[in-house]
Amino acid sequence: MSEKKDTPETKPKKKGFKMPHMLWLMIILLLICSLATYIIPAGAFGTDPETGAILGDKFNYLGYQTPVNPLKALLQIFPGLTGSATIAFIVMVGGATIQIFLDTKTFDKLLDWAIVKLQGKGDTLLISILFCLMVYLGGFGGSDALIAIVPVGVAFAKKMKMDGFVAMMVTTFATLIGFGTGPNKMFTVQVLMETRPYAGFGTRFVIMNIMMLAGLFMTLQYAKKIKADPTKSPLFGESFKPDEEVDDGKVLTTDVVIDWRMIVTLILFVGQYLFIVWYGMNGTAIFGYDLFTMQCFVFMVIATIIGLVNGMSWDQMGASFVKGLAGMAFVGFVIGMARSVSLVLGMGNVLHTIVYVITRPLMNLPRWISSVGMMLVIALINPIIPSASSKAAILVPIIKPIGEVLQMHPELIVQAYQFGDGFTNIISPVLGWTVGSLAMCGIDYPKWFKWAFPRVLVMLLIAAVIMVFLTMTGYTGAF
Repeated sequence: MSEKKDTPETKPKKKGFKMPHMLWLMIILLLICSLATYIIPAGAFGTDPETGAILGDKFNYLGYQTPVNPLKALLQIFPGLTGSATIAFIVMVGGATIQIFLDTKTFDKLLDWAIVKLQGKGDTLLISILFCLMVYLGGFGGSDALIAIVPVGVAFAKKMKMDGFVAMMVTTFATLIGFGTGPNKMFTVQVLMETRPYAGFGTRFVIMNIMMLAGLFMTLQYAKKIKADPTKSPLFGESFKPDEEVDDGKVLTTDVVIDWRMIVTLILFVGQYLFIVWYGMNGTAIFGYDLFTMQCFVFMVIATIIGLVNGMSWDQMGASFVKGLAGMAFVGFVIGMARSVSLVLGMGNVLHTIVYVITRPLMNLPRWISSVGMMLVIALINPIIPSASSKAAILVPIIKPIGEVLQMHPELIVQAYQFGDGFTNIISPVLGWTVGSLAMCGIDYPKWFKWAFPRVLVMLLIAAVIMVFLTMTGYTGAF
């Protein structure tokens, strides 16, 4: 009997390297941080004995290590989860209520209508509209809760026969650009810097639009490339199989009618975010409830009304809610894991050391260079401390005296902080908003980093030019 030989069709293919699941990546990152607490010298900034504020010009190495062993690092998973409970649950509720909206098929019908009206030539217009909307949403109402909007981007990308990268770009990429440059986002930092809240609102609004156009150009450039040749997508043959994405047969042949239900649904869906944006700026002082409490309430109420308007039964709405909630459960877990990483670095007393080593060289630079240097320093630190409030509490007391020594106006320091705090969120491996969005879009972090890192560098370069201009013109936040 002759032996059967392998043919090209039967020969087993060699398996290439495959990235571990997001769960194991986060655990590996947690263990790497544990190892860092053994290697990086432990240190701490001094604190004011009366106020407890961190003194940026008073740093001391402890003289001994305070390592967090791997077991103890893993034990921080639960504290990380409970510490992130608020944002995790608002993300889950947001995802659940958006699922009700998606199940009404209003979004599908609207895209179908647009495709028919634009006769298949409206990709650029559709992407531009959604991208700009998301930038403004992130700029005025941005928070981790906007991760709940990612399923809309996934549905959009599938309808447009594009991949998860496009879904990521028109949602989280866009909202993070807005979040990192929004004119009302520096309130807490301005308070800590003892400058006027919302100073420089007009300047930051202009900057946000400049960065929006840069991000939109990057997105359209990529979308055009994979539309022309789907094989150029890093996800081709994996989560992106355009030949398997089949439109409804009547989408391209029958004009979809926009009825009153669709109009009301869209007004309610968009209106809830406009209300949340307004509430984040003014509502707490009027109604007394914090933003997340009101956001959860609004999501639930609007989703219920949307379901009823579209003729869904109570059981159908309940099923949609459960489906959306289940889809966001792991995302909530990843957000908690990201917080666990910061807890380990803090327990090991290496966070302050990292900040000190990176900021020290700024003291010997000219003012216009140091303003850019401060931005870059914060950009390097940002992925290590994903929590905006924690980062502000740690960094502002440090950069404030540095800025005073360099005779930098407080608002210039605030702008440097905003640029540094914003763009590297797009590639942060520990920011739940980013890694959770990647999980929903079916993108491995290394593939996203490879695409996004050069774009982040371009944005930082644009930001550096703006910082030099503001420094040279004596920016004070007057506009």
